[in-house]
Amino acid sequence: MKLDFYAYKNATHYYYTKIIETNHPYYWFCLAEEQSRAGLIYQALQTIDNALLFPNHYPSKRKLLEMQRNLRSILQRENNQEGTSVIVEKRGDINGDGIVDNVYLTGTKNPDSPLWRNLTLVVQNGKTQHNEKIHLKNNIGYYPTLFLCDFTGNKVKDILVVIDTGGSSGSIYAYIFSTINNQLRQIFNSDAFNETYKFNVTYDNQYKANVVSLNLKKKYILDLTYKGKDYLAEIYTAEGILKAPVNGWVNPLSGLYPVDFNRDGTYELEAYQRIAGRYNADGLGFVQTVLKWNSQMFNADRQNVVIFGGAVS
Repeated sequence: MKLDFYAYKNATHYYYTKIIETNHPYYWFCLAEEQSRAGLIYQALQTIDNALLFPNHYPSKRKLLEMQRNLRSILQRENNQEGTSVIVEKRGDINGDGIVDNVYLTGTKNPDSPLWRNLTLVVQNGKTQHNEKIHLKNNIGYYPTLFLCDFTGNKVKDILVVIDTGGSSGSIYAYIFSTINNQLRQIFNSDAFNETYKFNVTYDNQYKANVVSLNLKKKYILDLTYKGKDYLAEIYTAEGILKAPVNGWVNPLSGLYPVDFNRDGTYELEAYQRIAGRYNADGLGFVQTVLKWNSQMFNADRQNVVIFGGAVS
């Protein structure tokens, strides 16, 4: 049946008005039915979620759960036909209007592979039911995750997306989106981070390696003696002098974790980059950078180098 847009609009306007006036479960049920008839499955499911919050359900809890199962079945069939699946979903107030919004990460995946393609962020406005789709720049990867928290300090949830690249360095793609001036904007991405936080890694005499942060103009000195005699003998003379110049490198972002260090409700970012020696598997430690929002961008609040421990002789 063809959707009569004006009839649908008038009906939903009436039910929204009644919900505002009375907040009666009957009108939530009627709204869900209207959305279902219009084929607006995501919206209908959210409305049913709201209807299930009432202690006295209408028409009954069993009926609402049956509607929910049927709608999810329809949604699954549609996703299978399009090859698109909802990978993960979160709920939170994204735009600051006090109404919970739905946040989805969708993509396509072959049944015999953990690789996801066409990764897309979908934000459904809880008030208007409007869906905003954001196609991620790096939209192919493994084990995508969502996390909602406040990074900017405005008491509104921001969206963190993290995706494993599957590369040998263990690097990730990461994005943060925040509502600024009523628009959802990207305020962090891993590509820009990797361009900003670059390093030089050089081995030095007396079993040391220097890690120089070019952006922050800091130098870290690593003690390599824990690597063992065989490792050191390949690089150094018996007197601890380099046999030839050796350079390492710092890999792209491999970990990004939201941490509320000050326990004030505003989260910082703890970023990890792996330090490699002569080859990628020759790990020397991690650069750990804590990023904090300064009202315009994420800046480095502090930076440390974390090293691996050696066996006690």
